[in-house]
Amino acid sequence: MEPDVSIETGSMIRIAVLPVGGSIPHPRLRSYVEMLGRHTRIDLSSISSFYSEHQKSPFTHQPWETGSLRFKFMLGGAPPSAWEDFQSCRKILAVIGLCHCPASPDLDLVADQFATACKAYTSALAKRCFAFFPTDSQLEEGDNKRENILLFPPSDQKTQEFHMLTMMQDLAASLLMEFEKWVLRAESAGTILKTPLDSQSSLGSEEFIKAKKRRLARAQKTIGDYCMLAGSPIDANAHYSTAIELARLTGDIFWHAGAMEGSVCALLVDRMDHKDPLLEEEVKYRYYNVIQLYRRSYLQDNAQRVSTVSFELEAALKLARYLCRRELAKEVVDLLMSAADGAKSLIDASDRLILYVEIARLFGTLGYQRKAAFFSRQVAQLYLQQDNACAAMSAMQVLTMTSNAYHVQSRRNSQKMCPSPQELGASHADGGKMHPLSIVSLFESQWSTIQMVVLREILMSSVRAGDPLAAWSAAARLLRSFYPLITPAGQSGLASSLANSAERLPSGTRCADPALPFIRLHSFPLHSSQTDIIKRNPQKKEWWTGSAPSGPFIYTPFSKGVISDCNKQELTWIVGEPVQVLVELANPCSFDLMVESIYLSVHSGNFDAFPVSVSLPPNTSKVILLSGIPTKVGAVSIPGCIVHCFGVITEHLFRDVDNLLLGASQGLVLSDPFRCCGSTKPKNVSTPNISVVSPLPLLVSHVVGGNGSTILYEGEIRDIWTSLTNAGTVPIEQAHIALSGKNQDSVISIAHDVLLSSLPLKPGGEVTIPVTVKAWQLSLTDSEFDASKSSSGSARRISKEGSSPLLVIYYAGPWTSPDESNGSGNSVPPGRRLVVPLNVCVLRGLRFVRARLLSMEFPARVSEALPKQIYGENGITEELKSVNQNDSLVKIDPHRGSWGLRLLELELSNPTDVVFEVNVSMQLDSQQSEHGTANFSNEDTDFGYRKTRIDRDYSARVLIPMEHFKLPVLDASFFSKDAQINNLLGNKVSSTAERNAKAELNASINNLISKIKVKWHSGRNSSGELNIKDATQAALQASIMDILLPDPLTFGFRFGENGTASENTVSPEESSISDNPPGQPGSRNVGRAKGSVLAHEMTHMEVIIRNNTKERIKMSLNVSCRDVAGENCIEGNKATVLWAGTLSDISMEAPSLQDITHSFALYFLVPGEYTLLAAAVINDTTDVLRARAKSDSSDEPIFCRGSPFHVHVVGTA
Repeated sequence: MEPDVSIETGSMIRIAVLPVGGSIPHPRLRSYVEMLGRHTRIDLSSISSFYSEHQKSPFTHQPWETGSLRFKFMLGGAPPSAWEDFQSCRKILAVIGLCHCPASPDLDLVADQFATACKAYTSALAKRCFAFFPTDSQLEEGDNKRENILLFPPSDQKTQEFHMLTMMQDLAASLLMEFEKWVLRAESAGTILKTPLDSQSSLGSEEFIKAKKRRLARAQKTIGDYCMLAGSPIDANAHYSTAIELARLTGDIFWHAGAMEGSVCALLVDRMDHKDPLLEEEVKYRYYNVIQLYRRSYLQDNAQRVSTVSFELEAALKLARYLCRRELAKEVVDLLMSAADGAKSLIDASDRLILYVEIARLFGTLGYQRKAAFFSRQVAQLYLQQDNACAAMSAMQVLTMTSNAYHVQSRRNSQKMCPSPQELGASHADGGKMHPLSIVSLFESQWSTIQMVVLREILMSSVRAGDPLAAWSAAARLLRSFYPLITPAGQSGLASSLANSAERLPSGTRCADPALPFIRLHSFPLHSSQTDIIKRNPQKKEWWTGSAPSGPFIYTPFSKGVISDCNKQELTWIVGEPVQVLVELANPCSFDLMVESIYLSVHSGNFDAFPVSVSLPPNTSKVILLSGIPTKVGAVSIPGCIVHCFGVITEHLFRDVDNLLLGASQGLVLSDPFRCCGSTKPKNVSTPNISVVSPLPLLVSHVVGGNGSTILYEGEIRDIWTSLTNAGTVPIEQAHIALSGKNQDSVISIAHDVLLSSLPLKPGGEVTIPVTVKAWQLSLTDSEFDASKSSSGSARRISKEGSSPLLVIYYAGPWTSPDESNGSGNSVPPGRRLVVPLNVCVLRGLRFVRARLLSMEFPARVSEALPKQIYGENGITEELKSVNQNDSLVKIDPHRGSWGLRLLELELSNPTDVVFEVNVSMQLDSQQSEHGTANFSNEDTDFGYRKTRIDRDYSARVLIPMEHFKLPVLDASFFSKDAQINNLLGNKVSSTAERNAKAELNASINNLISKIKVKWHSGRNSSGELNIKDATQAALQASIMDILLPDPLTFGFRFGENGTASENTVSPEESSISDNPPGQPGSRNVGRAKGSVLAHEMTHMEVIIRNNTKERIKMSLNVSCRDVAGENCIEGNKATVLWAGTLSDISMEAPSLQDITHSFALYFLVPGEYTLLAAAVINDTTDVLRARAKSDSSDEPIFCRGSPFHVHVVGTA
């Protein structure tokens, strides 16, 4: 059999091309052959000048205008075929020698060599030797040389090609004339044509007689062959038709098939430019007959042990090549599979080799890659049966070509392992991950056995061929792709093959196919809180606002409100600062794996990677840290890692492992190497867009006194000193401090001015900033129990880790980069963010248990003067200021008067191991209002208790009088707020005014609570303040108006002077100035005790009524006296007290913010304890009075009652 056959092969003239003379350099020989190969077709119209007709041509229908001669150059020649008489196209009809004159100075020797080489081709009708680049001496002697040597003088390429065309036209004309001679001779004298089917008996035998009868048919068929070679298909068809008829008559089946095959060739060449279904059907019909005839001839002549099945198979291949297109795929497949079955009948292994090669080619042309790969493997098997290096090299090359179909190809031979985005119909935006369709095309588990076999065959052929790199590549692919199906011994054997192949390779050899380990991207660690990078906004004064973190995190605590596109993640690196990337390595095999070096693969040239060595035990995985330093500004791409393992350097791409894991998740891959090594399920990590910027400043922080946690009790206040150092090479010109994290309210103050005054902070500069922190209150959500118990045996509660506030320092260098001239001039260097955690560990301290509001009355005793008022026109009176502050709130003198007292009770407990001293203080305002009365302000007068000691595991209660918070004036504005609040609470009506009223009420409560300070000191020389806001606010919520606002009218009693019975209007000062007794010296009142009166004497008294509103009030006053039993002792038959003056229905009018008095006298008949009560009925009510009394009716009078005053009556001596 012959390779690359087709139906038109019968019209091709075979020419042997032989290099002669000295050794021709390979580039020269290749250029000569390429120049020759351009002339495979010579038009008949172009050879007329070289053609001379010596006698009438037998080719009567020669198409001189459209016909052509076809050449098939056989480089190196070809051995003669035993079937040359049967098919003339198998003959070598011309010989062309190629000579490189600089390598062959003696042309006589060249001529002799060429003549000797031509003797092997007895069928050659023309001989030419082309001598290129002859020297001047060779050109001068050229005329004396033999006519077969043709010199090609040195010239340009175009001239050389034109010269070659001329020589080939001359050769074509010579061959045409020789064909005419042969045909004329065959027609006149005849010829004996024999094939291996014919017997080699004597002339008198029966076979000779049979051959003589068949001679004419065979001669006609051979003449038809020469007509085809001469380019005259019409003449050839006429001779073929005659041969077919004669062969049918003589029963020469084999030549009958050959003649019919020639007729099909003549038909196609004659109608070369015409393609129509009728022609195709005709070709198919004739060729199927040809195949049947060849098969019959084989069965008939099988007894002669000469096989003609190769012609049957060639005919099937020719028809399959003619029909080879997708529309006729089924018919072509049938022909090829039938031919493959006939391979069993071929005796010669070379014929089977050619058959399998042709079948594989046709299946590949048809697009059936798997079938083509199967027959290619059959070719490789035939090569491997030969025990020589060349055959092994051929087998390796064939198997390498089949590796694409089996998806075990080397990465070197496949630059693109997945379909393009256009083929898949969409682009991939997931960081290089492949489409599922491409995963299916890459990994097919059902082919695993065949794939392993193919790789083993490639490995074996590579070892035989002596190609260590190909052997290493095959072993690496086999071990990496099919380790689950290979036994531990087999895995160790492959590892040995890798090591043995590496020993035969030069040091530093690189291979495109990675072996072990499997490497996947674990994560890109972000810049730490010490080196975080942010973008600068030159359009804002707050240049750091709106900045997002420099890493692939979708959310961080510092990017609140900033929307980040997770599909376009960005990472910024700085020139000269080390960076790190986490990768995970897996060794799923049963042997120890030693990785000599591994480092990041960066092709951009602006990154220096640091190699590390790793040892992986069997079936283990390990996460390692790979680092490097960016060297230049620009973009950085990290597709994978460079690994030096098994003596060869390979590149491991992250994308390949991602695709492998995706295939494993879809069941398309045998195993997940990381899961079988015990690794957890991988995260979806995509490679961000990495950019390198110019050097930036670097701020490093540490806490003065150590970076450990500062231990504080709840409410404790302390300064934390933080030192900041510029460890970079660029000065810091801008800086700003902000707070973040939890418990930000615990930071009382930050020394911003200290940092700003240190700018610009040069490299190596340092600044220390104090931060005042107040320990926060622990709750169940942000606290936990300490593992170490306290001395009391109970576990103490401490704050959780991460609950401390964070100092966020934004800083940046100059606005322009030092190398801005080399980069983009419009870019602004980024800034940085330093996060300094204030490591505060809060311990549970003094606890505030609860707060209660208590109400009580202390009856005052009637004396010569009323109690001094706290508020006067000049604010706090001098007497109150002179009183000892510790006594002013604790001790109450009943003779000075105190009524309607409200007390705030605070209950405190100490669950700690230390002793606390508590000091409760209260701030009173000294600022005056526009009406001359005092109100709250920031300039306060403090009144506090003595310190209260609270031992551990003990509690204490503190009472705080609230009378000092009462306002001196009853104003209408307070009642409008109160009414709004009540309306809000009762009707649930939501409006802006009501919300404002509620806010004002809360502000009043907060203002009141802020006046109460509960401070503590512990034995550890620490101090703090207890937070009582929430509990106190709840205690005061319902009674805030009663605490803050006075009654419209207040009443008081005092002893009057003798003879005084008139009603007077006095000022508040005059009503409380005199402390002298009402009687003159020597009166009867001298002997009584303080605050007491004598029975059976007329005692003069005054009732003082104060108007606390800004309006005049008309009232009806009543005074009553009761005994210890609560009975009225003035009225009735059993009255024990006589009176002088008016005690009931007294009409009076009190000016605004002033006092009025009413005098009367009492005569006590019985000693004892008596109580005086004053009450008034206000008829003409106003909105203020109704609001204070919480009355809705305008006609209903308002009743005001004063506090009781006690009178002690003693008997006479």
